[in-house]
Amino acid sequence: MSHILKDVIKNISIDCVIFGFENSEMEVLLVKRAIKPAKERWALPGGFIKKDELIEAAAQRILKETTGLDNIYLEEFKIFDKVDRYPLRRVFTLGHYALVKPEQYVLSTGADTSEAKWFKLDELPELPFDHLDIIREAMEKLRARIRYRPIGFELLPEKFTLPQLQTLYEVILGKKLDKRNFRKKLMKMNLVKKLKEKDKNSTRRPAYLYRFDKRTYEKLKKNGFNFEL
Repeated sequence: MSHILKDVIKNISIDCVIFGFENSEMEVLLVKRAIKPAKERWALPGGFIKKDELIEAAAQRILKETTGLDNIYLEEFKIFDKVDRYPLRRVFTLGHYALVKPEQYVLSTGADTSEAKWFKLDELPELPFDHLDIIREAMEKLRARIRYRPIGFELLPEKFTLPQLQTLYEVILGKKLDKRNFRKKLMKMNLVKKLKEKDKNSTRRPAYLYRFDKRTYEKLKKNGFNFEL
């Protein structure tokens, strides 16, 4: 368990910002803490690194223990080092973030948490420590990355409409995008393939479904691109 001090590096922790995209809104996964400090409060999944553990392995273990999420991609994005960020002692935390499809995972809890739940990004409860700052920094990282990495594949279902993809970009960037210009740039990169199927769930005129071209996606994910919007 991450809170047993004799087993961990007591001054270095990991906090994870897990983003999801549901019903055209960004969401963040939070856990209800079962231990002090901030017991019974919603917070980011987090914990301390064991003395014999590498950072990446620690991040994966902590996430599985607190939320049930397993084997997902996590990226370290910043060290948070405010002197008073943790009430009991000086603790540095390594901020990680990830993008997942919420419908693909069944959430569970561990010894340090009593509940795990998705919250809309603009409807977060009051958070302890500096967790709100960590979420804001992760969102800024995401806004920067979306311009040169194809992240939609990580958040959208396998088959999606172009309006869904544009909405994802608009929500992350926090601004409206020109429909024609967005699609023109998207098609120029050959990143998506049009399918013969249409969206049967639409109440309006059904739009065609698309899927990411995995070969192009992997190439762009490795080499990057300049997607100025």
